[in-house]
Amino acid sequence: MRTTFSLRIVLPSVWIGLLLGLSFIEPTLKFQAPGITIPLGLGIGRLVFWAMSICGWLLLLTLTALAFRAPRVGRGPAVLIGVLWIVLLVQTIGIRPALSARSDVIIAGGDPGDSILHYVYIGTDVALLGLLVALLVMSIRALPLTAAASERR
Repeated sequence: MRTTFSLRIVLPSVWIGLLLGLSFIEPTLKFQAPGITIPLGLGIGRLVFWAMSICGWLLLLTLTALAFRAPRVGRGPAVLIGVLWIVLLVQTIGIRPALSARSDVIIAGGDPGDSILHYVYIGTDVALLGLLVALLVMSIRALPLTAAASERR
């Protein structure tokens, strides 16, 4: 039981760190590095986001499995996990393939034209971040109080 509670706190925290580092900090810094061209940066970005996607799916599968372990999570965390599934599916199936097609055109030297896809993707990352923070807060609040902690209150 202690492991379940610990993982319900550690896994969203790890995912939040990955999101902050790889989705919000790395993409902007990458293009400021000397010698990084747009095609090279896009190639690096593809690798990073592919790895991030795998990590996200593994973390989500594990969080989902933990939700069914005793003690089961309440309705709030269950709903958040369900919405995480939806957002990750939208990113993986709906947005990333279109962004990959656009980057293919750019890497080949073409101009794919204007698109709001990057902003939509950033919006889904912000949604993931908010959902994970809410799940983390709910997981911390669900921690059982030990007898010693109860007596101090």
